[in-house]
Amino acid sequence: MIGKWNYLPLTPFQQQEAETLRKHCNDNSAVAELMIRRGIKTPHDADRFITPAISDLHDPFLMPDMDKAVNRLNKAMGAKERIMVYGDYDVDGTTAVALVYKYLQNYYSNIEYYIPTRYEEGYGISMKSIEYAEQNDVKLIIVLDCGIKAIKEIAYAKERGIDFIICDHHVPDEEIPDAVAILNPKMPGSTYPCPHLSGCGVGFKFMQAFALSNGLTNHNELESLLDLVAVSIAADIVPIVDENRIMAFHGLRRINSNPNLGLRSIIRICKLTNKEITISDVIFKIGPRINASGRMQSGMEAVELLVTRDLHEAYEKGQNIDQYNKDRKELDKRITDEANALIENNVNIVQGKKSIVIYNKNWHKGIIGIVASRLTELYYKPSVVLTLVNGMATGSSRSVQGFDIYSAVNSARDLLENFGGHTYAVGLSMKEENIPEFIQRFEDYVSTHIQPHQLSPHTDIDAVIDFSQITPELIAYLRKFNPYGPGNQKPVFWTKNVFDFGTSKLVGKNLEHIKLELEDNSTSRVINAIAFNMAKYFEHIHAHKPIDICYTIEHNKQANRSDAVQLMIKDIRLSE
Repeated sequence: MIGKWNYLPLTPFQQQEAETLRKHCNDNSAVAELMIRRGIKTPHDADRFITPAISDLHDPFLMPDMDKAVNRLNKAMGAKERIMVYGDYDVDGTTAVALVYKYLQNYYSNIEYYIPTRYEEGYGISMKSIEYAEQNDVKLIIVLDCGIKAIKEIAYAKERGIDFIICDHHVPDEEIPDAVAILNPKMPGSTYPCPHLSGCGVGFKFMQAFALSNGLTNHNELESLLDLVAVSIAADIVPIVDENRIMAFHGLRRINSNPNLGLRSIIRICKLTNKEITISDVIFKIGPRINASGRMQSGMEAVELLVTRDLHEAYEKGQNIDQYNKDRKELDKRITDEANALIENNVNIVQGKKSIVIYNKNWHKGIIGIVASRLTELYYKPSVVLTLVNGMATGSSRSVQGFDIYSAVNSARDLLENFGGHTYAVGLSMKEENIPEFIQRFEDYVSTHIQPHQLSPHTDIDAVIDFSQITPELIAYLRKFNPYGPGNQKPVFWTKNVFDFGTSKLVGKNLEHIKLELEDNSTSRVINAIAFNMAKYFEHIHAHKPIDICYTIEHNKQANRSDAVQLMIKDIRLSE
């Protein structure tokens, strides 16, 4: 159950804008309201939203340092220097490395890639990798999805004649590394129009600039790599707005029509072949498998999968990665159960507190980020999960909607050895003896800055409609609103005074769900719906008493008609 429902009627000015859009959208007022909620104000904006165009991507040279980055790369290639493409071991990092390596390989052969091991080298640029680069005569390292805080490491590399181009999207510190170029849309003073790029997205913009500077006109060579960008956007949960939406849209098209061999093997293993693959499929099926390689073994294997040109090798590596994912699931369940038991047996961990910090030195480092996410979902509090790695307490944190956990971790930075991340997810490490003080300071910051409404689940309603408005035209427009994700969530509707048609029933192993057939007074049409874990409302519904529902509209795959819908109920209220 969601709890609070948030619905703000349009202001008079927004209603005027919606009226203009309504006329542009075949007189559909619900579609017009959905667009206004997304900041779309004019018919021109509506057309660009419905049909995202590659030509609307921003000029990559608007990003600070892009000219420096391209010049250094061109110089390296002209001098035949050895180049290393380096990235983080998660989905965003491995897709970014695969993208840059694959694209540059079309024009240059003296190039290799490197992914650090999570357990030996840890997050970011490692000293071991710099020593490897020196031994192998690497002169330029292109680092992706990390590096913005690698002050010492890049200084160490510079002393050894190795230059760095940093392509990152994490929040920079006051001190920045002495790299040849730093491509990061979050840099202070940056006016780049899309500050929410994924790490792979930054890599794509770099390659776009490289192509422009060298007059490379085969656009398909670069655009064919948008499938990797779409995977990174989905897995890293960056806002699907502006050019992220354009890249995700065209990347999903590529995934559904002609994905690279590595992705094709994962799609086959996930049993998604010949099905329409969505952002949700990437988040819950494709992304976790690619991520499992870095969590359980080595992110290098994920890159090997994504750059291979051999179908047999792709399927073999895909099978390996699928096994890592199965192992990850078992570990995930065990550690999540242990974390919940720890909290249940020590109520002071959550009682009277607005945050959660837990520590177990035996937990698997590759899983703790997932466990932090589960605790945040369960208790609706910012959560930090710590384990012991190489003598250091190392952890991951996750936040609730609207709360900046990066600032919370930053408030105790003097206790930390290292940290970095985003508004909603931060990685950190500290000495074991600092944990008690960190717990106290983290809680102090959260309790002072978090708003009461951020500590309880809620949903935002896009539009209040009746069943007569659920038309084939509305369904067609909802398909055009894809891809969905942060910044463009699947629209949530509210319908009041809904009744059971008389055929609703309890389903599920423990009869915990309700399969509904509903009607309202606006139409004689009966609408199918499913309400998971809401059996407590069944007697009221079965007695033909009115309810309010908030829901998303899904395609009913069990029906044989393309326009058949099923409402996915998010919450139920007894009608007033």
